[in-house]
Amino acid sequence: MKYHLITYGCQMNKSDSERIVTVLENCGFEPTPKESEADLILINACSVRQSAVDRIHGKINNFKNLKRKNPNLKIILTGCLLKADQKKFKDRVDLIFDIRDLSLLPQFFNLKTKLKVKSYLQILPKYQTSFRAYVPIIIGCNNFCSYCVVPYTRGQEISRPAKEILCEIKSLIDRGYKEIWLLGENVNSYQSFLTLEEKSPQTNQEISPKKVNFPELLKMINDLPGNFWIRFTSSHPKDFSDQLIDVIASCKKVAKYINLPIQSGDNQILKKMNRPYTVEQYKALVKKIRKKIPEVCLSTDVIVGFPGETKKQFQNTVKLFKEIKFDMAYIAQYSKRAGTAAAKLKDNVSHQEKERRDKILTEVLKRTALQNNQKYIGKIVEALPEKMVKGFLIGKTKTFKTVKFKGKENLIGKFVKVKIIDALPWGLKAKLS
Repeated sequence: MKYHLITYGCQMNKSDSERIVTVLENCGFEPTPKESEADLILINACSVRQSAVDRIHGKINNFKNLKRKNPNLKIILTGCLLKADQKKFKDRVDLIFDIRDLSLLPQFFNLKTKLKVKSYLQILPKYQTSFRAYVPIIIGCNNFCSYCVVPYTRGQEISRPAKEILCEIKSLIDRGYKEIWLLGENVNSYQSFLTLEEKSPQTNQEISPKKVNFPELLKMINDLPGNFWIRFTSSHPKDFSDQLIDVIASCKKVAKYINLPIQSGDNQILKKMNRPYTVEQYKALVKKIRKKIPEVCLSTDVIVGFPGETKKQFQNTVKLFKEIKFDMAYIAQYSKRAGTAAAKLKDNVSHQEKERRDKILTEVLKRTALQNNQKYIGKIVEALPEKMVKGFLIGKTKTFKTVKFKGKENLIGKFVKVKIIDALPWGLKAKLS
């Protein structure tokens, strides 16, 4: 039996797909890159934007011909899906299941498996590479931003036990992994307990479990022996504590790269988005971060054309971009998403105007990113090559800058020293040092 897996969305979805692969291959399935050869096609969906849902509708339509040729073909759907979307897809696929029920997937088709786990996150992933691993630490979200469906598709926040996370990461380090990504819709609201096995020497009683927040978890991972980088995404400005800034500054293995979504540079729009901070508070936080971590590389997420966003309010975002001088920004044009609070608002910014605003912000970003990258010229930095493209190795620096240099393919997945010889807005050119 052969399976074909299609993954949409963020790193969390990619991580979930790595666990899906483990389950399917444990049931005897083999992967195939061709949909036409598959006995089972599984779509791991993202429905953060309506366009993503529309893409899945189109994909399933294309499978009608495959079903005619192979009546035994099974189409399965999982991932981030609203209840309303699940109803629409129900009669068009063979099975829709909650990703949290992944360990039960074999039972749906009476397949034999040796997997015995309580939580789907206990399933050992089949990692996509031998040097980079995505490790979920918290799933779900309690923030209910007015434009976002994640709390409805992923549920409310559940933190993974610290011991489970540490065991997975220790195993990765032992196998030579170089880059560990800690994942969550809001990683810095992580809260768990670490059960201590030993007993108190004074009373011979078990010591109470230690409460572990995100900065403490970062420090624990940093203290593990080995040569590796720690990255994390995504974080919320409201939960970015002084303790977290101090830990990032002091821990050598924690990459000095922070994605800190602003979403808008206007306080009224932030309020409509249900983002509980002001522009002034965000700027003060950035100032604090840069003071403690001078070498930090800062990226953000922003939405243009949110319902009711005036040209003046958009100019406040432009002003913020010029002032903060981000290294990178992930700019999204607002699209109405059924089921969210913002969907009740009138989407009164035209598509053309959203395009215009997107281009303006991109141009500002292009200039500030280039200025930031030019500071690297002449410096020797550590890089992790991840692929070979047209004779060049492409990888990332510790500060998450894309770097391109000549080198042999056997350097992929290994730390190398490179000297930066040129800077572009979206990356660096280098040579092996």
